[in-house]
Amino acid sequence: MSLNAVFSSASGEKAGRTERRRPAEHGRRTFLGSAFALLVLGIFLALSAFDATSVGAAEALQRLEIVSANGPHVFEVELARNNAEREKGLMFRRYLPKNRGMLFDFGKPEPATMWMENTYLPLDMLFIRADGTVARIETNTEPLSRRVIAAGEPVLGVLELNAGVCDELGIKAGDRVMHPLFKPH
Repeated sequence: MSLNAVFSSASGEKAGRTERRRPAEHGRRTFLGSAFALLVLGIFLALSAFDATSVGAAEALQRLEIVSANGPHVFEVELARNNAEREKGLMFRRYLPKNRGMLFDFGKPEPATMWMENTYLPLDMLFIRADGTVARIETNTEPLSRRVIAAGEPVLGVLELNAGVCDELGIKAGDRVMHPLFKPH
């Protein structure tokens, strides 16, 4: 008895009778099964990447407080420490929650310059000395501009917030930024 006949007998069919699929139908089913498997795999990988990104972003947020004349103001900030992170900054983003921002760490005080190329959000930029005092603020920067915005003196960091936040909260040059990056004298 052939192997096909044995399987047919085991399934209750008459011995010697084998079922044959047409080659085109078999190929189409194989293709559809493969396409479905690839689709499921793609969705799984996309969701896995999304979850890893969102978890990583949540872990990267740090607490930062600005003490102004009218009290403390707390923000959650992403930290840009290396050249690649500082170069990218908030580029290409279309939304930034009101209580969030990005803190640029230059490692040592330097005459920092910034610009808004590929940045869609208007921002307030706070140039911060090593002791945590705000040296100057550039408010409501122009999105997608290549205009260079200079600190005016050596600074250790720059904080970018949504445009208008400094005016709304009364944050001014001379206010103190509380974050582990800055060491008060």
